[in-house]
Amino acid sequence: MIGAGPSALAAAVYTTRENIETVLIEKSVIGGLAAITDLVDNYPGFEKGISGLDLSQKLQAQAERFGAKIELDEVTAIEDGGDEKIVKTLEGEYRAKAVLIATGSDYKKINVPGEEEYYGKGVHYCATCDGAFYNDKKLVVVGGGNSAAQEALFLTRFASHIDILIRSDWKASDVLIEEIEKHGAITVHKGVATNEIVGENNQVTKVLGKDKSGQSLEFPTDGVFVFVGLYPNTKFLNSSNIELDDRGFIKTDANLMTTMPGVFASGDVRSGATMQIASAVGEGATAALKIRQYLEGR
Repeated sequence: MIGAGPSALAAAVYTTRENIETVLIEKSVIGGLAAITDLVDNYPGFEKGISGLDLSQKLQAQAERFGAKIELDEVTAIEDGGDEKIVKTLEGEYRAKAVLIATGSDYKKINVPGEEEYYGKGVHYCATCDGAFYNDKKLVVVGGGNSAAQEALFLTRFASHIDILIRSDWKASDVLIEEIEKHGAITVHKGVATNEIVGENNQVTKVLGKDKSGQSLEFPTDGVFVFVGLYPNTKFLNSSNIELDDRGFIKTDANLMTTMPGVFASGDVRSGATMQIASAVGEGATAALKIRQYLEGR
């Protein structure tokens, strides 16, 4: 399995219980983006919510209890060797009768001047990871979806004030919008494009933007958190014949199999995924059962 987020870990629980030898290859964080989520409030079974890290550790422990092995390595390519699929990595290669791709997604960038220059020095993509650096500081949050709203609310634990810059209008849920708009430490600026992140002495000092009328705006700040969506982790498939959709997500059939026989996909990396932890876990279980059927038919 490529990836060790909730979808892959759930699949591993099922495959290992079926005595299918299972190795998960993860290039960064076990648990994926879920592991760096402050609070998972909508995962069934936890009436008070659960931290993303705790949920990830529980999924990992359960998969390992049944015999799953997790290797830290980066996959660079998949080749179809007929009965065997060849998974090439930075450290070598793995050969398997079936492969599950569950590499999830990563944060999108806004690609403005200053974003790359000040990454990690005032520009961030994870409130849980970096929010505590901004105790009693001013922040700018860029984005208008659920993740921007949720993370802005989380950042109010630390920041004295937050300006949210939204290019058009809210795309977040009504519950989150209501909570944001009644919060005294947050000011929402709709119809504002972010044009540049400016700093001095290696530190972010302000964000420059423009409203719909073309008027230039300036937002003094100590840091910027960007939450404008996700992109799929599928770059390693560029040389394969696995078909992607026009946004780079993996196409699958009704059995979650890709266009390479014996290679399956589940979770946030799959075209049509709902980008929820609960559905990623469900897809992982489904993929595991489909893999078992595939192996039985060989």
